[in-house]
Amino acid sequence: MILEITLKRSPIGRVPKHRKTVKTLGLTRLHQTVRHRETPALRGMVNQVGYLLAVREIPEGEAQDEA
Repeated sequence: MILEITLKRSPIGRVPKHRKTVKTLGLTRLHQTVRHRETPALRGMVNQVGYLLAVREIPEGEAQDEA
């Protein structure tokens, strides 16, 4: 499973740990989208800062067709 993660809300003024998590996910600008393979660690990061993100799950086969 591939997760397509989009930064929807600004991390400015948030808990420093959450700001660092957003940066670790590879998100630096609003409405920026990144794709990551789903792992337990990644799912934990997404759950921690989920209030700032929009997440879409893409099956493995579909993700390769779009790229």
